[in-house]
Amino acid sequence: MLEYKSTIKARSYLYLELKKAASLYLQGFSIDDIRQKALVENIFSLNSENRIKEIASTVSERLEALDEMLLDKLVNGNLETSKQIALYAILKTDRLFFEFMQEVYREKYLIRDYLITDKDFAIFFQRKAEQNQKVAEWKDYTFYKLKQVYKRILTEAGFVKKNKKDVEITRPLMEQELIDHLNAKGDGIYLQAMLGGI
Repeated sequence: MLEYKSTIKARSYLYLELKKAASLYLQGFSIDDIRQKALVENIFSLNSENRIKEIASTVSERLEALDEMLLDKLVNGNLETSKQIALYAILKTDRLFFEFMQEVYREKYLIRDYLITDKDFAIFFQRKAEQNQKVAEWKDYTFYKLKQVYKRILTEAGFVKKNKKDVEITRPLMEQELIDHLNAKGDGIYLQAMLGGI
């Protein structure tokens, strides 16, 4: 099982970076090649070596979560599908974000309470802090940043829209081919998190 981590607060959605890396991978570059290209050629257009290493590491991890079909759809599919696959890659590699989608996004969708408020975030993070010592040691600022980043990721991916300071669930339409593929891989749990149960 993945450990809880808060690195997403500095690494966010990274849709364009993941798509660029996936395109290179489909052209025959290995993940190590892509990491090297990030460092030497600065393919993600970042302004410090540390930032390049951070982003290359996160993008590589997400890339490894995707099979050939998903990589192809990420690069060549329609925008909505491509963005859904980028979100799926985050769910596969970030336990806390996945649990947020399962326990807050999905649950809210199922009871038709489509507004996710700051209070919902606070309750979720408090519950995780009570369940896990590592999370309990995080500072308030970490939770604040995580909340901001979760909202931004979900907005960019098309899963919520802004509603004043809250966000409102906008359940995306997903291609049947993608649904069938994820179910066949045994990843129905991630589908449920994204689509509120299907």
